[in-house]
This record gives sequence, structure tokens and C-alpha cells, in this order.
Amino acid sequence: MAVFTEVSFDEAAELVSRLDIGELSTLSGITSGIENTNYFADTTRGRFVLTLFERLTFEQLPFYLHLMKHLAGRGIPVPDPQADRDGNILHVLKGKPAALVNRLRGHHHLAPDAAHCASVGAMLARMHLAGSDFAMTQPNLRGLAWWEETVPVVLPHLDEAQAELISSELAFQQHAAASAQFDQLPRGPIHADLFRDNVMFEDDQLTGFFDFYFAGVDALLYDIAVCLNDWCIDLESGRLVEERANAFVAAYHAVRPLGGAELRLMPAMLRAGALRFWISRLWDFHLPRDATMLKPHDPTHFERVLRERVDTPWHFTPAAAGVP
Repeated sequence: MAVFTEVSFDEAAELVSRLDIGELSTLSGITSGIENTNYFADTTRGRFVLTLFERLTFEQLPFYLHLMKHLAGRGIPVPDPQADRDGNILHVLKGKPAALVNRLRGHHHLAPDAAHCASVGAMLARMHLAGSDFAMTQPNLRGLAWWEETVPVVLPHLDEAQAELISSELAFQQHAAASAQFDQLPRGPIHADLFRDNVMFEDDQLTGFFDFYFAGVDALLYDIAVCLNDWCIDLESGRLVEERANAFVAAYHAVRPLGGAELRLMPAMLRAGALRFWISRLWDFHLPRDATMLKPHDPTHFERVLRERVDTPWHFTPAAAGVP
């Protein structure tokens, strides 16, 4: 996304030449995001996205790429990693792991309504079902263990009230993760970062999910919570907009019905999703890496979201939402 590693046209063209996707015609850096180096790469046969991975390793990446391949093969609209003549979908460029995937049609809906939220909820449920037989496994690398490791690193940069909130919330999440109810939550491959800018629409029709490079095996409910905390909130206050939240979860529930433990733990998981992104934004903001076009996100946004989730717990009630 931000350009950490400069790639020349000729270097990208050499990689493209090893794939069955035509000849490279244009290459341009993508300015948004803070994790990987991304370029739009158009060829004589299509439009693609070239990614160089700045943090993920050669050992970690097969999970993400093969998950995308698996989902694409089951009709989920996600980027499909392109293989070389030997069938490899993980490549090397500038000494770093790289992948090239097809570019999805459409654009982002950064001001979604209830109908957009319902579309995302239904597709997320389809994605979870499609991933249920994916054989590979890898933990959510930005889950509880990472929070426990990273909170002490960011604590010196916080004021007293922020330090109290982040420490108390981490303790709450440790307690929740150790509960019997948590063990009952259905698990499987999740996207874990399905924000508004990772979904495409064309003429109000959902055309795809992308940026799976935070995916991992975790509670499916966590994926729902991450989405609710972005798709279904008032961005200024962090307040959950119930019309959108009910539309999202009702559409999900109609495809993959939520169990009792999921319904009971929804408020706790919404807090977990807010904590995760507050921690990562604090980390990126206070401990930045050099990048040509790096623009760290404001960490105070997810501080507000977390305070809202603590102060105003939200439960989804199927009957109240008009679903069985």
C-alpha cells in the first residue's frame, strides 16, 4: 500500500513476463495504507495489483495466498493470485516476497447505508462458509498474543487516562478469552481487516473483498465485530449506528445463523476489535517506518470507538431485527 520499496518498470515487467497475463503496460504506486508496498500493474491482458510484503515472511504468506485462491475457486469475489509456469503464486521481487493478483472492479463506498452493510454482511457469511474446508491453518497474528506484546511498547506514549483504558481493556480481553463461552465460538479463516476501503462496489453491487494479509484462523465473530466497528458507526463519535448494525448482522445471520455464544459475546468482541486497531494505530503512529508515501492513521479514532463500546454495549437480537 504505502511504497516502502521502489520497483522500476523493468523490474516489474520481468516478473510479469513469468506469468501468463500479457506484457506490462503501466505501473503506478498506490498511496493508501501502511503495511505493504503496492502498485497498480496494467498489462496487455488485464488489470492487476503487485504487492511486495514488508513484514510478512515467506513462511507466513502461503496461508494468505492459498486462502484467496481457495475462496476465489468457490465463487467468493476476492483477488486471485496469479501463478507462474511452475504453478507458484508466491514470487520474489527485489529480494522480498511478492504476489500479483487481479484488480477488482468498482470503487469504495466510504459513506455506506444499511443496504451496503447488508451486502457486506451476507458476503462475509458466504466467505466464512466457503473457508470452512480450507486445509491450511495460521493464527491471527494481530490477536491477543500480539496485543500482550505490543501494549507495553506503546504505553510510554499514552497519557494517564489512555494508559488506564488500554491496560484495563487488555485485562478484560484476557479474561474473556479464557472463558468457557469463548471456547464455544465457531472458528475458521477470517479476513480480520474488512474495512470500507477493503471492499469494492460497482453500481451499488458488491464486487469484491481484498487485502487478506491480516487473515488468520480465529473466532468468526471477531470478523463481524471488526466490520461493525467500521461499516456501522458514526465516524466522528465512534457511536454504533443501530440501523446499519442490525442490517449487517441480520444479513449475515440469514446466511450463517449465529449461535448462542456468539450472540452473548458480541459486546465483548466489539471491544476486542476496537482494542486491536487502537493498539496497531498507536504502534504505527508512535513507532513509524520510513516509506515514500506513508500516512499513519489517527489512533484517537479507535480510542473513541473503544470507549463507546465499553460505555454502550450492543447486542444483536434476531427477533427484533425481523429474522428467525
